Amino acid sequence: MAHLIQKDECTNCGACEEVCPVECISEVDEKRFIDPDACIDCGACIEVCPVTCILAPEE
Repeated sequence: MAHLIQKDECTNCGACEEVCPVECISEVDEKRFIDPDACIDCGACIEVCPVTCILAPEE
């Protein structure tokens, strides 16, 4: 299961997209979205999110 961005908390800063090694994060409706089929669950996005709105699969 892929990481998930809580859209109601996302500020659309783009920090997560910049660090994603598989480029699975994109902008959808002025918020960031993680493609669950491409996400490798590395957690790089969690570490850089300034508002901690990205959830790991087990959360």
